[in-house]
Amino acid sequence: MEEKKLPLATKLGYGCCDFGGNLFFTATAFVLMNFLTDTVGLAAALAGIALMVGRIWDAFYDPVIGFISDRTKNKMGRRRPYMLGAAIPLFIAVVLMFTNPALIAGAGVSQATLFIYAMVVYIILCTTYSTVNIPYSSLGPELTDDYHERTSLNAYRFGFAAVGTLLGAGLALPIVAMAPDKNLGFVLMGAIFGGVMMISALITVFTVKEPAKVHPAQSLGFIDTYKAVFKNKPYLLILATYIIHILGITVASAIVIYYFKYILGDEGATTFAMLILIVTGMIFIPVSVAMSKRVGKKLVYGLGFIIMAVMLMIIFIFGQTMGVVFTLVMMFFAGTGFGLLYAMPYAIVADAIEYDYLCTGERREGAFFGIWTWGLKIGQALAIFLMGVMLEGMGYVPNVMPQSASSQLAITLFLGPISAGLFLLAALFLYFYPITEKRYKEIQAGIAEMEAKKGVVPQA
Repeated sequence: MEEKKLPLATKLGYGCCDFGGNLFFTATAFVLMNFLTDTVGLAAALAGIALMVGRIWDAFYDPVIGFISDRTKNKMGRRRPYMLGAAIPLFIAVVLMFTNPALIAGAGVSQATLFIYAMVVYIILCTTYSTVNIPYSSLGPELTDDYHERTSLNAYRFGFAAVGTLLGAGLALPIVAMAPDKNLGFVLMGAIFGGVMMISALITVFTVKEPAKVHPAQSLGFIDTYKAVFKNKPYLLILATYIIHILGITVASAIVIYYFKYILGDEGATTFAMLILIVTGMIFIPVSVAMSKRVGKKLVYGLGFIIMAVMLMIIFIFGQTMGVVFTLVMMFFAGTGFGLLYAMPYAIVADAIEYDYLCTGERREGAFFGIWTWGLKIGQALAIFLMGVMLEGMGYVPNVMPQSASSQLAITLFLGPISAGLFLLAALFLYFYPITEKRYKEIQAGIAEMEAKKGVVPQA
């Protein structure tokens, strides 16, 4: 099969949206839980529940927006109208999410009020983000059907994502510190992050043209569409892998600030730790692309899980006694595995979706990414919910130094065995994923034969 290269401008334009998208991921995975507990003053368990409810809402909304975008007829295409329409509401929702209700209502806001505010605003945030992100993710597989070019396209995407994560992790707390107090600081952070998310989405909307040959899906209704999605066994295997992957990443990311603050006694080192992890990850994204061409996407993805698990267990065993510098060095080595995890799942899932096209004759990327993005958010929400409940159950009290022995144990377990165990479980599911490069070429040959019979012009 001849490799079909995408123009550099298309790769850059497409990748740009995830620069802002990963500011969202960073804000929710890295600082949101801590903002709600330590700044807003919401009980840890209630914070976890509020975020979980938002993700449950996504369980209904994500498949709907995916289904609708698959069937959209518009001169801009199937995906970009939704990205355009939701960009400004997304900016507003991010600002509201990081606004402490006490700034508006004054001190003494009840836990019930804080809980309702956090839950409702988070639902709005999830809705606007999904309206941008699911059509955006669905656009990627439509831009190329080449096995290796998809990996390259996603490497550009997650190169931008890594920069977004880097700036999000590196600038979040410094931006907060620029304001007279933390409350105003988080509003400022929300305005900056939300503005970047809006602009990066609009750049993709106006620089990437959707392929003219891709037509709206028509044959199946909502229920039958998702029945078909859940009959795609390769997709279900990579979906399960990715959900567990996100569980592990979210637990490890969210607990880092607690680990450095309450276990190592150096909250300021949190930023350095995240910068080291993400910069190293960025360096290894192109390495992962080169490796995947030699040994395959699946092996590279699995190796990333193993490296992350091993490094987190080393931190768990030796971090408390060896101190901050040792932990930062281990974050560098963990970053090598982190880099291998960036682009691979999205390159792999595109191949599984192509298998559905062979089976059904319709392009339904939106339906698949509706479930995929829902899985990502469920992974995040489960992680935050379990952390909140377990931290409170084991005696965590915000801003108390030192924490109780049981609270410290919970923090170290989350960073070590729990996160590591999740990465190993993800690797186990990945082991059974069946689509290799050879199998993908067979799928493409079948698609070419099917399209020839229908008189479909091959994608340029």
